[in-house]
Amino acid sequence: MTKPKISLKSVREDVRYLRLLGRDFPTVSSVTTEIINLEAILHLPKPTEHFLADLHGENEAFRHVLRNASGNIKRKVNELFGNTLREQEKKDLCTLIYYPEQKLELVRQHDRNLSDYYQTTLNQLITVCRSVSSKYTRSKVRKSLPEEFAYIIEELLHESSDDRNKQAYFNVIIQTIIGTKRADHFIVALCYLIQRLAIDRLHILGDIYDRGPGAHLIMDTLCNYHNWDLQWGNHDILWMGAAAGNPCCIASVLRLSLRYANTQTLEEGYAINMVPLATFAMETYAEDPCVVFEPKTDPDTEEPDQKTCRLIAQMHKAIAIIQMKLEGVLYAAHPEWNMQDRRLLDFVDMERGTVVLEGETYELTDKRFPTVDPDDPYRLTPEENDLMEKLRRSFQISERLQTHVAEMLQHGGMFGVYNSNLLFHASVPLNEDGSLREVQIGDAVVKGKELMQRVEQMVRTAFDDAADEEERSMACDYFWYLWCGPDSPLFDKSKMSTFERYFIEDKETHHEEKGWYYKLRDSADVCDRLMDNFGVTGQHRHIINGHVPVRAGKGENPIKAEGKLMVIDGGFAKAYHDTTGIAGYTLVYHSRGFQLVQHAPFTSTEEAILNGTDIRSTTQIVEMMGQREMVSDTDMGRKLREQIADLEKLLTAYRKGFIKER
Repeated sequence: MTKPKISLKSVREDVRYLRLLGRDFPTVSSVTTEIINLEAILHLPKPTEHFLADLHGENEAFRHVLRNASGNIKRKVNELFGNTLREQEKKDLCTLIYYPEQKLELVRQHDRNLSDYYQTTLNQLITVCRSVSSKYTRSKVRKSLPEEFAYIIEELLHESSDDRNKQAYFNVIIQTIIGTKRADHFIVALCYLIQRLAIDRLHILGDIYDRGPGAHLIMDTLCNYHNWDLQWGNHDILWMGAAAGNPCCIASVLRLSLRYANTQTLEEGYAINMVPLATFAMETYAEDPCVVFEPKTDPDTEEPDQKTCRLIAQMHKAIAIIQMKLEGVLYAAHPEWNMQDRRLLDFVDMERGTVVLEGETYELTDKRFPTVDPDDPYRLTPEENDLMEKLRRSFQISERLQTHVAEMLQHGGMFGVYNSNLLFHASVPLNEDGSLREVQIGDAVVKGKELMQRVEQMVRTAFDDAADEEERSMACDYFWYLWCGPDSPLFDKSKMSTFERYFIEDKETHHEEKGWYYKLRDSADVCDRLMDNFGVTGQHRHIINGHVPVRAGKGENPIKAEGKLMVIDGGFAKAYHDTTGIAGYTLVYHSRGFQLVQHAPFTSTEEAILNGTDIRSTTQIVEMMGQREMVSDTDMGRKLREQIADLEKLLTAYRKGFIKER
């Protein structure tokens, strides 16, 4: 295809910019070399993207999915060695790639001929590494190489042991690695390089936190990951609000952790001091059985002893009552939220032990409220005030938590558009007719993309030291609306029935009516209008969500709206396995199309290392492209073409004498 001729007028107009560009490319030769390089990159296959949602603290399963690239490494090993290795040998090779240090330790204990093992294994790993690196330029692969072995790995990747002229050269490198006792280190480096190259970009569609015990460990992994982005989920926002000092968010983070007897992230991860809460709860609820607040424990793990369960129940009740007081104060302070009807302590009759909701009277399942003043039910006692101040300080001085939140701000947002895919965690509020719902944020009334942008601005304002104090306070409060507000794009339900679930047996009162987005998202027309609003273009465009667990075990299909919407919350957290019938999804987008990988529950890292147990995964082809997608078809391709156009202008400027070469 003939490129349009460069206009001399446009070159003259851009001379100032071209002079700046010329600092990096000072000669005609350097410009043409870069143009050739970028043009070549455009014709490489599109790199692989992985999409995960709703990890909910399941660190071991998350890490394993990253290590095995959602089964892609296993498939690659089968392609390369399907006819030359036995099944157990392929399984051992995969386990080595996933967990190199641990697998090598087992090999050293049981293999008597390590030299042969190293020789064979190094050749196999180089073959795998050469295959997974084939989509990338040498320059990109070089930047991914471990510094210690960069030169050697690069030589091995680009030289074949089948080439007679280089066979001795290749073999001597392998033998020298073994002879100098560096084989273990070299194998570990190759395995991690394979893991890294198997996934080019990782998209997390929200909810890293709550339920499982390892959210802080997931964040540690992401902080060191090579290329990732995050669309904030409602549970992430709750923790971010707690880190910003919102007392309601702090109380709710504690309440949820205690509800599931899971305080590892709080105590071990972020060093949150729970002693003041435990002391207050034991003193205040000493004679209270707190039956309603007994923790929900995982049947597959060892339950806390009776004494510990009793203390957790007391702490759980203490913080739940404090949360209900604090949120009532916020609803009164923010009439624009239209949530005054959720000031439910107003409707409780302490003497009778009843509550009136929508004209119906219900008996309370727990009637002991020693800290609630019937005449002023939302006022904290002095002891509760002191406790909340200590907890707030504990969250705000947690260096690790603040570091993780800073990473979530840097890599995250309310939505993202990548390669014609619109990503957000939960919803975009809609009206019954499918039109965008207007929502008030501060003084503005916004909808659709503008709503998501305004919400993101509010979140960032809460952490902006340069912002006005009143603005920061308003933004800090807003985290609570994002958590449970009816028009919040991270919630989008009629109510959060926390009070009802604790205190009313009638399950009809527990119902949370979902917003219209959840009811209309099966419509291809609705999805098209949403993508139009967000400026998503392309022949193959999609919305990708998490948030609502897909009941795959009951036949629900995660692919909706004629293939235009994909819901990939398959229940990573053990708490959701009964609901979904599976243990999570990974969506894989490679150069040939989309594959949805459905995961069975992960046993354990120890089991995977000892027995080579992998996550059993089922792959469903969602959409295959008519022809293989190249880098030129991606967002990066569009950027590269813009860079090429600028470089061609610079080339013209040099050749016409508008700018002198240096």
